[in-house]
Amino acid sequence: VEEQRARWERRRSRTAKELLETEHKYLEQLDLVVTFFVTILKAKGTLKPAVLETIFGPLESIYSVSHVLSLHLERGNLGPGLENFCQNLELYGHYAENLEQANKTLKEQLRKNKSFRRFKKLQETRPQFQGRKLEDLLPLPLQRLHQYKHFLRDLLENTSPDSAEYQKLAKAVKSVSEVSRWVQDIIHKRENSLQLLRVQKLLKGQKTQLLTPGRWYIREGWLLVVPSKGEELKRRMFFLFSDIFIATKPCHPLHPLSSNKLACQAVYPLHQCVVDKVFGHTQSQGGLLSLSFPHKTLLLMSGDQQDINDWYRSLTIAVR
Repeated sequence: VEEQRARWERRRSRTAKELLETEHKYLEQLDLVVTFFVTILKAKGTLKPAVLETIFGPLESIYSVSHVLSLHLERGNLGPGLENFCQNLELYGHYAENLEQANKTLKEQLRKNKSFRRFKKLQETRPQFQGRKLEDLLPLPLQRLHQYKHFLRDLLENTSPDSAEYQKLAKAVKSVSEVSRWVQDIIHKRENSLQLLRVQKLLKGQKTQLLTPGRWYIREGWLLVVPSKGEELKRRMFFLFSDIFIATKPCHPLHPLSSNKLACQAVYPLHQCVVDKVFGHTQSQGGLLSLSFPHKTLLLMSGDQQDINDWYRSLTIAVR
């Protein structure tokens, strides 16, 4: 038992040391943004207060919280430090919610506002920045949140359950995990919106509207359609979403406006779809899938066994 405690203590102090060292580095990087951008821009009035608020969000508050945490860690007061930190964790969620708009506004200001463009360039050439740009520093809080999760888990694993700090650590791990999930959710939704937008732009015309709340992009790829009558196989591009399956074909290469676009041929709702693997169970070449809808059955083929298995898995999950 004594040996176990000593081992725990060694690992724990190593993790605590690493947490403090990385916290100092994180503070230094945040300080670059707060000192050389936020504070000076506020004083100069180069950007309107609302624009400044949109670009930097609650970054100053995040900086203050980290500063207080590092002071606690320096004194070895892990428990009180974490308690104060957890009370302010929501700032990270709000920061993540704002980040997309922040990037958009930053790009817009760089395009429109000449004095801000000059100011940014000048600040980034300072030696403290070591070649980093403002765009590299703005996502730091979200990367740091991910690191906190691992540090706190390590600390918890190497703390004796009957010690005074165990409960505080357990609470901190829970809080960080919850906010981390919230942030992941925001990122996931944003990536999904970008995918929907990308596919929408690939499709010719506006007849098929993809940007519907609750719709999730799953996958896309080329498959061969086996016709019901003995015609030849047709190569088609398919897009799978959480509620629909879309078949498309390339527009004519000489079309003046849509040569690189896809024409939507059919939209199949998934709620009444039955998916079967016709062949492709063995280690043969490729496989064949059958998709049955109320008024249509699609036979889809691929020469790549792995591809057919992946499609089968994705479709089965989507149809559920």
